[in-house]
Amino acid sequence: MNYKQTVGQFGEMLAKNYLIRKGYQILDSNVKISYKEIDIIAKNGDFTVFIEVKTRTSSIFGEADEAFSSTKMRRFRTAVANYIFENNIDENFVKIDLISVDINKYKKIAKIRHFKDII
Repeated sequence: MNYKQTVGQFGEMLAKNYLIRKGYQILDSNVKISYKEIDIIAKNGDFTVFIEVKTRTSSIFGEADEAFSSTKMRRFRTAVANYIFENNIDENFVKIDLISVDINKYKKIAKIRHFKDII
């Protein structure tokens, strides 16, 4: 596993812990749909929430949430639509969120931001 994958996995772990503290139930993670991936699928009340996690250890190229480009958003939306169809989920009870994790390696802290209903 390379450095980028390790950082991504760490960010996803932090995001899952954050969601659990907020009362979400984690249903699945790293779900592959064709060549696309859904980082976290969770339940919050009656809603199934599909969550993309972006993690950065440096702000040289911007904050983590800035890495969620329109192309990545379109691919993520397609993966979610396929998952909803394949699993017969009522789209009226679906939300799509983004969690950004900005890690400061030197201070050993992470800033987690949760953007709800992004699509």
